[in-house]
Amino acid sequence: MINATNLTRAFGDRVAVRDVTLDVARGEIVALLGPNGAGKTTTMRMLAGLIAPTSGTVAIDGTTLTRGTGTALRGRIGFLTESPGLWDRLTVRENLDIYARLYGLRDRDRVIDGELDRFQLRDHASARAAELSKGMRQKVAIARALLHDPPVLLLDEPTSGLDPEIARGVRQLLEERRNAGCAILVSTHNLDEAERLANRVAVLQSRLVACDRPADLRKRLTSGRVIVRVSGNAAALLPLARSLDPSASIDDGALALRLADPESQTPDVVEALVAGGARITEVRAEMPALEDIYLKLVGGQS
Repeated sequence: MINATNLTRAFGDRVAVRDVTLDVARGEIVALLGPNGAGKTTTMRMLAGLIAPTSGTVAIDGTTLTRGTGTALRGRIGFLTESPGLWDRLTVRENLDIYARLYGLRDRDRVIDGELDRFQLRDHASARAAELSKGMRQKVAIARALLHDPPVLLLDEPTSGLDPEIARGVRQLLEERRNAGCAILVSTHNLDEAERLANRVAVLQSRLVACDRPADLRKRLTSGRVIVRVSGNAAALLPLARSLDPSASIDDGALALRLADPESQTPDVVEALVAGGARITEVRAEMPALEDIYLKLVGGQS
């Protein structure tokens, strides 16, 4: 649905985004991670057709985004910018109505009322945007991005400034849109949110450093340690464990072994320990947290 090929964007002598190739399929959420200044917002703006790449191409549902196709394709995209960008002197309803008119929506009042109810904004419909809190402004901006029921969503920090309950509601909404077949790219600094929400995680630092499922990123960067917790004294089993891994040790009362291929070797380890008298209560591969993976990927590019 979204295809970016060799995207590069320079601002004078500074290259903000360099040779990024990325795709987002129908029914998929990809989380875009990266430190400040990594090029996330610039990438989003190129994908939305708001700025042109210095080189490279963007295609939406097979159609290349150009000056000639831009207007039609932008009508298929819901874009939330890094700042809400509301008209301060207009009311919430007036802000939404302007975009409903731009998108040529029929039955505008019904659509707007639906978004006001969805984001619990009905009581604020007559308030001027300048009077709203940061969280309220963010909700209006998200409602605006969804007005025309777009098949592509590009969301820059969608839960920024929202209280936990509303943030959870936004995540649930994105899951619903994914299940309906939307292609969704979400830029976020919230690693826990990215892990819970996204099918894949893309790490950007001017270049695309990695793009994979969180579980697969963990496998690529795992330490290979397997923790085996047993009933009774684990130290009594340490000589047996060291016959399987000479570096085996006791960690927090459990056996810790380092394996070259935990997925294939763990069953053999369990079988050997059980044969040696171990009563095993837990076996788990030690997987790094997404935060650790992110910091390692970004740190390796600095």
